[in-house]
Amino acid sequence: MSHAPDIALLTDRRYLAEAAAADDWYLGNILRDDALLMEGLAAEGLSAQRVDWADPSVDWSQFRAAVFRSTWDYFDRFEEFSAWLRRAEQATQLLNVPETIWWNLDKHYLDDLGRRGVPTVPSVFIEAGDPRSLQEVLDGCGWSEAVIKPCVSGAARHTHRVSRVNAAAVGHTLAALRAEEAFILQPFVPSILTEGELTLVVIDGLVTHAVRKRARPGDFRVQDDHGGTWIEVVPSAEEIAFAERAMAAVSPRPIYGRVDLVRDPDGALQVMELELIEPELWLRTHPAAAQRMARAVAARVNRG
Repeated sequence: MSHAPDIALLTDRRYLAEAAAADDWYLGNILRDDALLMEGLAAEGLSAQRVDWADPSVDWSQFRAAVFRSTWDYFDRFEEFSAWLRRAEQATQLLNVPETIWWNLDKHYLDDLGRRGVPTVPSVFIEAGDPRSLQEVLDGCGWSEAVIKPCVSGAARHTHRVSRVNAAAVGHTLAALRAEEAFILQPFVPSILTEGELTLVVIDGLVTHAVRKRARPGDFRVQDDHGGTWIEVVPSAEEIAFAERAMAAVSPRPIYGRVDLVRDPDGALQVMELELIEPELWLRTHPAAAQRMARAVAARVNRG
């Protein structure tokens, strides 16, 4: 790469195409969002290019910064990604910053977030090699139904809804993984099936827009990878304040991120996830958010 643009927008090799087929809505959405961000960066005087994070030919020092966008294979290539991240943070400026990326990579961050005073869905961590059966862990929590997933995961990777009825079967399915990976267990939140998950996009500290994600009938996973759907919504003042408070608890403050919220059985808001590495941001539904993100990136890059 003889003359690199200012900014690398990080993706994975599956999404490097410059155009999507007419029936490929998934890639089309990625490209529309990235195009809006690139337009915003251009307005700030910064050129940008979409780059595969794992491309061994890339000299990352040629970029002024690299912004995580759709590195949606990192959790399937975690050791490789971790090694790359250690190299890249020495070569260029990463946004969000490396401290935030490392913190958010592992769902143990939810425990940390709770200690910072942000209400989160209760979580129990099952460390790698824990000899207890899944039934024993459930009994210890006193939960009749829960959701279990790896601490490093995305797109509902190895995510299961578990109860006393199927704990043995799910435990058998996850046995080999549990020997090597830590898992998080959370009580199943019934409002997921009725209200879905409220997602608020926070750019440079402020909520810009929101969507509500719902699972397809018969499922509990809201990701579109599993048939989930979403609609644009207008968040309430309570929801906006909660999301901005949750993001403000992260230090350094992220340039961009997503706060995924649910309501507990008493109606109180809880953080399900903070998505600070490579979140879907739905910029195509709210182009002003892309402009705000570009301004925030430019300000950080120009500060060095």
